[in-house]
Amino acid sequence: MLKVDNLRKGFGSGRRRLEVLKGINMEVQKGELVSLMGPSGCGKSTLLNIIGGLLQADSGNISLSSFNYGTKPPSKVVDVRRNGVGWIFQDFHLVDRLDALDNVAFSLELSGVPSSEAEQRAKDALERVGLGDRMDFIPDQLSGGQQQRVAVARAISGSRPLILADEPTGNLDVKSGEEVIKLFKDLCANDGLSVLMVTHDPLLASMADRMLLLKDGLTAASDIRSAWGIEGE
Repeated sequence: MLKVDNLRKGFGSGRRRLEVLKGINMEVQKGELVSLMGPSGCGKSTLLNIIGGLLQADSGNISLSSFNYGTKPPSKVVDVRRNGVGWIFQDFHLVDRLDALDNVAFSLELSGVPSSEAEQRAKDALERVGLGDRMDFIPDQLSGGQQQRVAVARAISGSRPLILADEPTGNLDVKSGEEVIKLFKDLCANDGLSVLMVTHDPLLASMADRMLLLKDGLTAASDIRSAWGIEGE
């Protein structure tokens, strides 16, 4: 469903040039939850930003469903951001004055969905994440875990095949974090979504279907022991 081929990205020039991604090869299958771990500064967010169409690579290719990109500038992959990828961040990025329903519907309207359709899709998404009884609550009236569920609803409401989650449990307590991962697993198993999740937490990462380790600009399959080893460096 997602295939990344020999993706390379560096920053700077001359002696100060830093090669961050040195030939990334990876795949994510339909309905799969994959966790991505690695030391701070190893390029996890850079990789997510390229897959998400926010940054262009120096070389390599990404295929996501019917989309092919990687070295195209962000202005050329608007369709990937609208229809290919949904984002979930550590900070929930909710609009304080809008209730849960409007937070989800607003993002749909921004991507061109008519208001009436956006509202129905927002309701369906909030029901799906277990917030059917919290639609008219503003963020301040919701717990951290519930706010992240609103963010998940926003990400899935666009019917995009891939969700990119960048430290999605970073601002949550352990129990709420585990509930978010369980929600991801449910969405993957029952809705056919795929989730690529960056996390620093080896225990949460181990709940995924598969773990990948990003180190020295390359990815490798991982298990919980090596993840602990890398995180301890």
